Amino acid sequence: MKNKIPVSVIIMTKNEEKNIAKCLASVSAFDEIFVVDSNSTDRTCTIAREMGAHVINFTWNGQYPKKKQWCLEELPFRNDYVFYVDADEEATPKLVAEMMDMFQSKQTLAAGYFVAYDYVFMNKVLKHGHRMYKLVLFHRNQGRFLDHNDLSASNMWEVEGHYQPQIDGGTGVLGNCMVHYDHDSLFDYFAKHNRYSDWEAVVRSNGGFRNLNESQIFIRSLQKKLFDRMPLKWVVAFIHSYIVKLGFLDGSAGFHYAFARSVYYWQIGIKMSELRKVSQGT
Repeated sequence: MKNKIPVSVIIMTKNEEKNIAKCLASVSAFDEIFVVDSNSTDRTCTIAREMGAHVINFTWNGQYPKKKQWCLEELPFRNDYVFYVDADEEATPKLVAEMMDMFQSKQTLAAGYFVAYDYVFMNKVLKHGHRMYKLVLFHRNQGRFLDHNDLSASNMWEVEGHYQPQIDGGTGVLGNCMVHYDHDSLFDYFAKHNRYSDWEAVVRSNGGFRNLNESQIFIRSLQKKLFDRMPLKWVVAFIHSYIVKLGFLDGSAGFHYAFARSVYYWQIGIKMSELRKVSQGT
């Protein structure tokens, strides 16, 4: 572990041969890397093993825990802190250096840390518009992905949806960013977000979205509560990303990204309407 960051990286995969090598290279400074794979049929596992990662197979049984929480409960960690990285994400050198300094210093660590993301859309790194923050670095004994009433969501899968883990303790925000760069096509982007909208429609309809008990940056928590009560969320999402957050400065990519976000919330709205009709027998 000499000169390595004493953190265990968790990368969850399924047929990610296009992404996995760059992802693994970006986290090579960490002491331990687990690739938790869901029965890939491509070269994902081969590439991961060749690059020194511990490859663990995961087959979901359709119940809780889902994949992120399963990793916390089942992987043989040798470090207290875990760092969740998606296969289509890369830790920037500045973020790695920040984390190296943080763990080598004598400072008291928070229980968990949020990281901001630079999103690559239509081959352009977006510097404006809606910015995502995820709580991806935390003490494994002080964090948990809670079970939610979402198993009935059609087309949903084995990984927890769009919510943060619950952290028992204080949280902070790291100063440097991750990069989200999906090498798949726009077809795959929209297919993925169609599935996510299925999940969010179900969780919003059954009231679970208001009771996620997730850890969140205060201003984000307030924004989410206000947004949850707004009508025409798809309009608000576009205005927020493209105008309020200056997405127009990213050119055509900024416009299309903001519009894609508005379509996502439009999908959620009509799916919720359909769920209400089904529950009412109309």
